[in-house]
Amino acid sequence: MPSLPRHRSAAGMMKANLRSWVLALLAIVLVAPQVRAAVEIDITRGNFKPVPIAISDFDADNPQALKIGTDVAAVIRADLERSGLFKPADPKAHIQSPAQMRVQPRFQDWRVINVDALVNGRIEMQADGRLRGEFRLWDVAAENQMTGLALFTTPDNWRRLAHLIADAIYKRVTGEDGYFDTRIVYVSESGPPDRRVKRLAIMDQDGANHRMLTDGRFLVLTPRFSPGQQEITYLSYFNEKPRVYLFNIDTGQQELVGDFPGMTFAPRFSPDGNRVIMSLASDGNSDVYMMDLRTRQRQRLTTDPGIDTSPSFAPDGRRITFNSDRGGTKQIYVMNADGSDQKRVSFSQGRYSTPVWSPRGDLIAFTKEYQGQFSIGVMRPDGSGERILSSNAVVQEAPTWAPNGRVLMFYRETPSNAQGRGQRVRLISIDLTGFNEREIPTPADASDPAWSPLSALVR
Repeated sequence: MPSLPRHRSAAGMMKANLRSWVLALLAIVLVAPQVRAAVEIDITRGNFKPVPIAISDFDADNPQALKIGTDVAAVIRADLERSGLFKPADPKAHIQSPAQMRVQPRFQDWRVINVDALVNGRIEMQADGRLRGEFRLWDVAAENQMTGLALFTTPDNWRRLAHLIADAIYKRVTGEDGYFDTRIVYVSESGPPDRRVKRLAIMDQDGANHRMLTDGRFLVLTPRFSPGQQEITYLSYFNEKPRVYLFNIDTGQQELVGDFPGMTFAPRFSPDGNRVIMSLASDGNSDVYMMDLRTRQRQRLTTDPGIDTSPSFAPDGRRITFNSDRGGTKQIYVMNADGSDQKRVSFSQGRYSTPVWSPRGDLIAFTKEYQGQFSIGVMRPDGSGERILSSNAVVQEAPTWAPNGRVLMFYRETPSNAQGRGQRVRLISIDLTGFNEREIPTPADASDPAWSPLSALVR
């Protein structure tokens, strides 16, 4: 299993900082022996057991840093536990204290509580006001260090530091990128069923740092992140006419892309961020179009009499998946990015919708309705290997991928009763095994989630 890349932390992050970071964060790799560790997970298999791991509270050089160190460790535990791949030990069971591990852990104390991996660290306040966070990941059985990082940031950015550490641990143990240092944009819903107020909202992937982006005066739908993560497209109704906006998360400014009569879903970005793909209705017929964001020129990609909607790019930008009823029922189709070679790929019973290509390129997620059940599933781009991950008698819609392509998020709507009470719309995450299903906490009802890319640089 590969070790944590040595230059991702310093060179890659510093380059990103110069571009767009508001809060500077720098990481350096703490040298670790290049020893193949026994603590590894093959996450492509569904029969693994979560890794027993201990995350000690971080040691510190003063009371303020000590509080941050305790909070950082708690966030790391929560991130790893929520992934379903790790089983953090209860801190009350820890024998060795954080201060006692300043030189090296006493591994026998950790074997007693039956953990395979151990994380310890230290938080220090620098003379220039910055926060220095350091961690090391240990293989308890082999008694060697697997990886380590030292990170510098501002004190109020400690939560992001914790997510980055959790990502590094996830990558070292699984060999794949983590997804904890990411954010979710979604539609926050409130009010009675016949007068719903829908506002654009954003939060960290664990529900923290929640804030509203729009004021609720106008209906908003289907937000989408750009590949660079600083901009979001969303659909809004102004004077009952659908408009598409670009919202800059960094500045809070928004730009009108255009009025699009007949549009029901916001566009999705191309992988390079220069184009968007959308469905537009004209004379009762919906087709897929591509627009260049620089020139605003449109290119029509489908011309079938059926209704073609919900297009999504493959991560290499060469192909597009979309939904069409041209064969009589809603099914999933794939075509080249220029509109050529259009072919149906879903052939099981039921109606398919909202296809979304995985960031890895290996799967397409979808919503399926069959015999009163609403399902979230995945299939290969050629339609083979269909798997249902979650099925329910209530509405489940709008799958979105974590940037590592291993976790999905969607929303589940529980209908109201005859008195208009009881309605709940909540965000749900589930991994590709279909076993680790969790509700994501939000202050109010939530729908239409969109997951940010891994380059989550702006705070």
